[in-house]
Amino acid sequence: MTRKLFGTDGVRGRANTYPMTADLALKIGAAAGRHFRRDGSPAHRVVIGKDTRLSGYMFENALTAGFTSTGMNVLLLGPVPTPAVGMMVRSMRADVGVMISASHNPHHDNGIKFFGPDGFKLNDEAEATIEAAISSEITPAASENIGRAKRIDDALFRYVERVKSTFPQDLTLEGLKVVVDCANGAAYKAAPTVLWELGAEVIPIGVSPNGKNINDGCGSTSTQLAAETVVAHGADVGICLDGDADRVMIIDQTGAVADGDQIMALFAARWSAEGRLAGDTLVATVMSNLGLERFLGDKGVALHRTSVGDRYVVEAMQAGGFNLGGEQSGHIVMTDFATTGDGLQAGLQFLAEMKRTGHVASVLRQAFEPVPQLLKNVRYEVGSDPLLDIRVKDTIASAEAALMGKGRLLIRKSGTEPLIRVMAECEDEGELLRVVDAIVDEVASVAR
Repeated sequence: MTRKLFGTDGVRGRANTYPMTADLALKIGAAAGRHFRRDGSPAHRVVIGKDTRLSGYMFENALTAGFTSTGMNVLLLGPVPTPAVGMMVRSMRADVGVMISASHNPHHDNGIKFFGPDGFKLNDEAEATIEAAISSEITPAASENIGRAKRIDDALFRYVERVKSTFPQDLTLEGLKVVVDCANGAAYKAAPTVLWELGAEVIPIGVSPNGKNINDGCGSTSTQLAAETVVAHGADVGICLDGDADRVMIIDQTGAVADGDQIMALFAARWSAEGRLAGDTLVATVMSNLGLERFLGDKGVALHRTSVGDRYVVEAMQAGGFNLGGEQSGHIVMTDFATTGDGLQAGLQFLAEMKRTGHVASVLRQAFEPVPQLLKNVRYEVGSDPLLDIRVKDTIASAEAALMGKGRLLIRKSGTEPLIRVMAECEDEGELLRVVDAIVDEVASVAR
C-alpha cells in the first residue's frame, strides 16, 4: 500500500494546516482505534503522551475523541519523553501508544507517531492500513461501548525510575557537574530529576516551556547555549536533548560536541570488548560517517546500514537480533533498555563511561576522526519531484563519477519536510564542496 500521510516518523506538519488539523487527528484516532481493537478482549487501551507544544492540547483532545468513539479507553500521560510512551504501552498492557510531537521541529509543527503493543514503532504496513482506513467509513462503537479517558498522574515518575535503573548500580554521579539542556521540551522535569537523584550537580537549561519555545535556540539541534553554559560554569559535561527527548548530543568540558556517530562508536567499542554487543554489529543509517565504519572495522565490529529514520534502525535491529543502533542526529537505540531512541538513557551511559574510566569528556567525545562530510538541503514545491529531472540526474551522475573511490554521495528526500537532502563525504574538502554545490544549484534551479 502507498502512504501519503505517514512519513519516516508518523504524520507531521504545521499545526492547524493539513494534515495536522484537529479534524484529521480525530479521524486518525478513530482509524487506529478500529485497527487495534482486539475482538473479544474485555478492554481496549491506548496510551497518549505529548511534548510541550501549545498545539498538543488540541491534538490530545482530538485523538481522544477518535479513539473513544471506537470503544478504546484512553490513558493520558501528559508531557513525557517519547521513549516513555514505548515503555508505558507495554507496562499498561495497551493495544497501542501515541506520541504527539514533532521532535526537533519548531513549535508551530506537530506530529503523531504510533507504537504497537510491543512498545516498538509501527512498521510501514500497519501505518498504510491505518491511512487507508481514514478515507473509508469507520464504524463507531455502540453508544454503551464508548471508551473512557483517564489521566495517569505518575507516568513521569515511572519513567524516571525506569531510566535510573539503566545506570550501573555500583556507580553514582557524585562529583560530576552536568549541564542538561531539555530544549524546553518533554524532558524538562524528568532529565534534571534523574541526574540529581543519581548524585550529579545539575545545571538545567531549557526547562521553562511556554508552548512556543520548544527547540528555540536550545537542545540537540542548537547546542551553542549548552556549550557556553558548560564553559561558563566549569561543568564536566553537557547533555543536550531534543523536544521529545529521543535524541542527544554530548558537550565536553571545552564546549566541543559529540554527535550520534561518536556516541555510538564509544558504546559499540566498549560493548564489544565486554562481549555485550549482540552479533558484534552496530546498526546505523546511510547518513553515518565513513569514519565510523572504518573505526568499527578496526575493532572487528560490523556496521549494518539502513534507510534514514530510527524506526528503520530498530526494525533492522529486531530482524538481526542486534542491541545497539542509532543515527548521527543523536537517536541512540539500546534495546536492552528501551524500544526506541532515548536521549537521557544514552546520556547516562556516556556519564557511566566517564565514571568507569576516570576520563574527562573530551577524551571520550571523539572515538574516531570523521571523514569530511557536507550536507545541504534544498526546498521544493510539494507535488513536484526535482530528482526526476534529466539535468539533475546528469549532475548527480557526474558527482558520483568524481567521488568514485574517494568518498560517497547520498541524495534523498526528507521524510518530514519538502526538502531534498544532498550529502557527500570525501577526504578532499575542495572536491566535496564542488560536487555538493553543483547538485544543490541544479536542484534549486529545477525546484523554482
